[in-house]
Amino acid sequence: MNSVNKVIKEVFLFSDKLTLVFEDGSKISFEDDGQSCCEHRYMSNDGDDLREYVGSRYIGHSVKDAPEIECEYDYHEVQFLEIMTSYGAITMSMHNEHNGYYGGIWLKVTEGESE
Repeated sequence: MNSVNKVIKEVFLFSDKLTLVFEDGSKISFEDDGQSCCEHRYMSNDGDDLREYVGSRYIGHSVKDAPEIECEYDYHEVQFLEIMTSYGAITMSMHNEHNGYYGGIWLKVTEGESE
């Protein structure tokens, strides 16, 4: 990944996409790109103040499975997206509520120039 060791200038969650913008004008985005019929997919953060990571260096990321959650749908899958920085980890939860026919979480990572 070209983004490793770059200094984070901005970090935000918008429309279920987490984006890190770096001081050199590049960025990296993380999103669940597997939307199928009859699913409800979303990304959340359980309280981390994302602004606290401005000025840190991006080290990498990992994905970890979490236990399924009972909900109004048949299945509620969760995976944790951990963004490692020099200030510590940002933990995001990626959710997929579905009927069992579809499922899974498909992380899409995109690197490029910021607008």
